[in-house]
Amino acid sequence: MPDTSELIDSIRQGDESAFRQLYESTKSRVFNTALSYVRSREDAEEITQDVFVEVFRSAAAFKGESSITTWIYRITINKSLDFQKRKKRQKRFAFLTSLFDSNTGEVIHHPTDFFHPGIALENQENAARLFQAIDQLPEKQKTAYILTRVEGLTNIEAASVMTVTVGAIESLLQRANENLKKQLASLYKSLQKP
Repeated sequence: MPDTSELIDSIRQGDESAFRQLYESTKSRVFNTALSYVRSREDAEEITQDVFVEVFRSAAAFKGESSITTWIYRITINKSLDFQKRKKRQKRFAFLTSLFDSNTGEVIHHPTDFFHPGIALENQENAARLFQAIDQLPEKQKTAYILTRVEGLTNIEAASVMTVTVGAIESLLQRANENLKKQLASLYKSLQKP
């Protein structure tokens, strides 16, 4: 990959091959990060498209204060969180609508099964439980956990993406781990009951 500043300069000038090169080198990271948030291949693909539209549109605004991958992670996280908020509003509306459905009276939307390409088939059920628990974390804890534990970024890289200190990342991860232990312990206990 050429120098980041050269690549961004080329994209700013409308160079499609430079943009394609950036897309090819970062699309799987973007997709997997989005998938960690939304747990639906279709939704993650939609977010990935949105991210790269945003990258293309805002290439001129990229100041180079962080690495290009850090910038793209920030866009991905923001698009993923916005997408989740939009989906929650849609689900609430669908649920409320279904309360008054005279034919079925059923909830229109049900959560889909979750499949993450980086998780072995035999671990999919456990992964689905883990991601359900991750969904319950406060937003910053969730982002720190996904970036470091799912995407494999270092605490320093995650701090750069989230624009916080490394100490803040460590604190967020500690609280996330405590919250996940509590949630997964209660889930495990409920599964053990006859």
